[in-house]
Amino acid sequence: MRLRHDAPVVRATFDDPNLVSCAGLVPVMRLAEQAGLCDAVSDRVRLPTDKGANPAGKVATIVAGMLSGADSIDDLDIARHGGMGSLFTSVYAPSTLGSFLRTFTHGHVRQLQAVARDTLIGLAGRAPILTGADVLCFLDIDSMLRRVYGKQKQGIGFGHTKVGGYNVYLRGYNPLLATLSTPLSAPVIAATRLRAGNAGSARGAASMIAEAITTARSCGATGEIVVRSDSAFYAKTVISACRRRGVRFSVTTRIDGKIRAACDSITEQQWVDIKYPQAVWDEDEQRWISDAQIAETTYTAFAGTRHAVTARLIVRRIRRDDPQQIPGQEELVPQYRYHAVFTDSPYTLVQAEAQHRGHAIIEQVNADLIAGPLAHLPSGRFNANDAWLTCAAIAHNLTRTAGHLAAGAYATARPATIRTRIINVAARLAHRARTIHLHLPDHWPWQPAFDNLFTAVHTTPG
Repeated sequence: MRLRHDAPVVRATFDDPNLVSCAGLVPVMRLAEQAGLCDAVSDRVRLPTDKGANPAGKVATIVAGMLSGADSIDDLDIARHGGMGSLFTSVYAPSTLGSFLRTFTHGHVRQLQAVARDTLIGLAGRAPILTGADVLCFLDIDSMLRRVYGKQKQGIGFGHTKVGGYNVYLRGYNPLLATLSTPLSAPVIAATRLRAGNAGSARGAASMIAEAITTARSCGATGEIVVRSDSAFYAKTVISACRRRGVRFSVTTRIDGKIRAACDSITEQQWVDIKYPQAVWDEDEQRWISDAQIAETTYTAFAGTRHAVTARLIVRRIRRDDPQQIPGQEELVPQYRYHAVFTDSPYTLVQAEAQHRGHAIIEQVNADLIAGPLAHLPSGRFNANDAWLTCAAIAHNLTRTAGHLAAGAYATARPATIRTRIINVAARLAHRARTIHLHLPDHWPWQPAFDNLFTAVHTTPG
């Protein structure tokens, strides 16, 4: 692509009051209203002083800014350009929104988290965002370290993370997320919680799982629910919370002495080859030839305590070759890396192991948030950042539902893709007979998706 020289651009003037750069906010914010976002905020959130007035309009402005790509308080000003005042009411300035967020206490954040749950339930009733949840639903829980650089921010601490495969300690916050998904649908966020940077991964996980299970049931997850997590959540409280709520658990275990002894007790005949990266299907023997094998045994976790649990221990082993081995000379004793999963899943060995590996899907949610509103935790106040995290979850769920209504591949597309193709679309406003018409770009490559979403949420004439 090159600039034209026969008709060069010689002037740029910001002077058109009837243009908007994110026309897709119209159907998405209509969807938010239909899901009950504004009503839930008005009913639940009670903030003191004039800074807490009209919380519904302020929360909606924050969410709209995040839907458009805002990752800081100043970026929320994107909601006040061009003809946005003709499309929306109660649009607030970033300075007002910053004061609003700083008014939040822990109790007010809990009120906003209840709003997020109500909105997700409303979205689940509006679109099939959890297709197949009446049979099987996965509840994934994970934490991530969000690095910050301001030393005066409340609640920051040095937490453990991996960068480039190395264990490092970084200053920041430690958000905890719980997501819901099915084999047929992409994950939505069921619960969030912001914690200090030095918090252990499992802190508060049991209570969050209990909340997320209640939300899942309200969203139509009437079938089996499997709670999946990594080894950081291999704790008595987490597994006990799952059993009290009548759901299944699938938790990676740490390879300690007892687990290794259980792995070594598995006989060679019990190992089964599985489809793994670079696996080859043998037509003659009708099996996968792979460097990964799985087997299972019975194991009692937390033996000797009142929390003792006996369930399946599913083990995956991967051949660990010696890089210094001379070609043609095999090892006397093969070496393996073990990955163990403690679970009470009712599914077959191959199914249960593959389902647990699907827990990695929550890492994509973390990446989507980091590439969007969680690029920064913008305030110096801890509770303001917690409220920001909750609004980010609402924006993510709205984007995911909008993708379902847009149909096609957008049901599982990344939020950044939906934002680029459907939300951040420029339009010119035309006022006719007390209605507004949006004139969008001709030959927009993703027009059918926008039309599907617009038609699904709009019932007004014209």
